[in-house]
Amino acid sequence: MSDGVDNAKETIEHAHHAALHGTPGDTFPRNVAMLVAVLAGALAVAEIGEKSAQNAYLTFHVAASDDWAFFQAKNIRANLYSLHADLLESLPGNTDQALRRKIDAARSEAKRLDDDEATKGRKQAAEKAHASEEARDHAFHRYHLYELVAGTLQIGIVLSSVSIVARMKALAIVAGVSGGAAAVAGLVVALGLFGGG
Repeated sequence: MSDGVDNAKETIEHAHHAALHGTPGDTFPRNVAMLVAVLAGALAVAEIGEKSAQNAYLTFHVAASDDWAFFQAKNIRANLYSLHADLLESLPGNTDQALRRKIDAARSEAKRLDDDEATKGRKQAAEKAHASEEARDHAFHRYHLYELVAGTLQIGIVLSSVSIVARMKALAIVAGVSGGAAAVAGLVVALGLFGGG
């Protein structure tokens, strides 16, 4: 962020110098300096959004990893109980009442580990992991959109700088239009009105 802001400060200083030592009544450098100030402000806000989206991405990425690890732990435990029940069932005399209770208890525990709202079974863990992945992917998409917005605003600031040095109003207009479009795009991303992600 400091590179874009430093570039904007230099442009404003150059525009101020040009306004003081230029043709009297020439408002072009002052107008471009105002444009640069607005673009720099929009750039600062876009980079705050970019950092926020990046932090959200990392947070949801860790959450998804944790959720899948929890799912895997439940999966292993459920499989062990199922194997335990299968082993007990394969023993001779599996019609014995005490052995039958152990088999039923192992199958019941395997089923509970698979799907249980109260203790969050494998099914619930997988649903939570998928939700975390979706939130992570959404944050990653927002991050990339903010990157594009920030890059376009930086280009607008550079074009504004060049327009003062080269005295080309067309470059200032291009900078203003591209910067304005980037600012609107940043607002759309901030409000969550963009498609996809």
